[in-house]
Amino acid sequence: TRSSHIAKKASAGSLCILRNQRGSGAENMKTFLVFLFIALLALSARAEKDYSSDSAASPETKSRFAMLDDVRILANGLLQLGHGLKDFVHKTKGQMNDIFQKLYIFDRSFYELSLQTSEIKEEEEQLRQTTARLQINNEEIKNLSQEMNSKIEDLIQNKIQLQEKVWGLEDKVTKLATIQPSAQETKEISSLKAFVEEQDNHIKQLLKIVEDQHVQLDRQHNQIMELEDKLNHIELQELAENSFTELLTEPEAISFPVHNTTAVTNRSDGAAPDCTALYNSGVRSSGVYTIQPNGSEPFDVYCEMKFGSSWTVIQKRVDGSLDFNQTWDAYTDGFGDLNGEFWLGLNKTYSITEQGDYILRIELQDWKDNKRFVEYAFSLGGPETNYTLQLSRVSGSIPNALPEQTELRFSTADRDMDIISDFNCPENYLGGWWHSECEETNLNGKYVAPRSRGRLDRRKGLYWKPKKGRYYLLRSTKIMIHPTDLKSFD
Repeated sequence: TRSSHIAKKASAGSLCILRNQRGSGAENMKTFLVFLFIALLALSARAEKDYSSDSAASPETKSRFAMLDDVRILANGLLQLGHGLKDFVHKTKGQMNDIFQKLYIFDRSFYELSLQTSEIKEEEEQLRQTTARLQINNEEIKNLSQEMNSKIEDLIQNKIQLQEKVWGLEDKVTKLATIQPSAQETKEISSLKAFVEEQDNHIKQLLKIVEDQHVQLDRQHNQIMELEDKLNHIELQELAENSFTELLTEPEAISFPVHNTTAVTNRSDGAAPDCTALYNSGVRSSGVYTIQPNGSEPFDVYCEMKFGSSWTVIQKRVDGSLDFNQTWDAYTDGFGDLNGEFWLGLNKTYSITEQGDYILRIELQDWKDNKRFVEYAFSLGGPETNYTLQLSRVSGSIPNALPEQTELRFSTADRDMDIISDFNCPENYLGGWWHSECEETNLNGKYVAPRSRGRLDRRKGLYWKPKKGRYYLLRSTKIMIHPTDLKSFD
């Protein structure tokens, strides 16, 4: 019938419109429902009219339930529409919940980052202000020292003149030994002696004042250096998650003089466990000192004063003057010059770290004088574990190049601990190191200038190799350790 045909068209039209309108907003959905309701009313009126006219014309051939079929078709369309609306509502609710959750996480992260940034900026500003004040005080002390030096020069001249007078008086005294002096000459000699003694005391007081000023000047200078180191440390931490700011190019080869210096040992009273304990006892100058960790035999180490404390240096390379392709026994006991290039020794390093938790800091400098660092929380095993090393990155301004949470065994050419493959890393890449896959890095390799040609030579050199990236040839390296718990060394 015509009504059935119209109902089918209306149902199909509603489904088509529903599919096209799922991505629209709530306003389009309301318009569609109004349109469907009007169509339903019109269709019902048309069906009743047709039914009445058809019944009057031929009551035997028309079914009295034709209208019910049309209603079923409309009901089916409405049911499908309801299911579509239900799916649309559930999907929209899920998307809105995800969006709100992501916005909450973003707002919370942004707030925490803002707080950290504000704290860093405030601390940096305080350090800058303190440094400026100390520099002003330093200038004042320098001016005062210059004035004192000028006064000292004047006093020295006066002293010379007084000495000449004294020599003249000595001649007169020699003559008086044979000739009885008069009362006037005796009085003159006494007054001159008193004047000389007074001037000499005055000179001694001025020298003491100058000495105190020099001590204060040195103290102010050390404070300024420590504050500058702290300021640089904060600025480097802001770059902790960034890699090198620029790729290292290959500059012209630079030759470095070889320093053959002799270590001068500063021995302190008592046996300090490490450099940090020496700093806490009042030592403020970098240099070679004697320590005795864990009641072991005393040995010398190089202590570097920085960041308001002291670090124990376990490796240092600056010019390639020392061959690091050494045996296992040499790496165990240590080798080199503590005032130049050296390796402290695995056994000595282990005796220090056995006292508590320590931070491992690696400082690198490339051939363009760019300086970077990385710090790890670490644990070092003893001889029975072949000095196994485990690392966990704390901070730094260079990409990581050492495997974390992995047991790295120390290897040398004559004692290879590499069990991953048959490839002997220390023999092929030179120098003892905590090798894992013979790829990551080697700070004890051969000292190679950037112009050395050939991939094999480069990989035998001193380099830092992130997991994803190129080889970076290094000009100097320094490895230091510092305790994390300072209270145990007070």
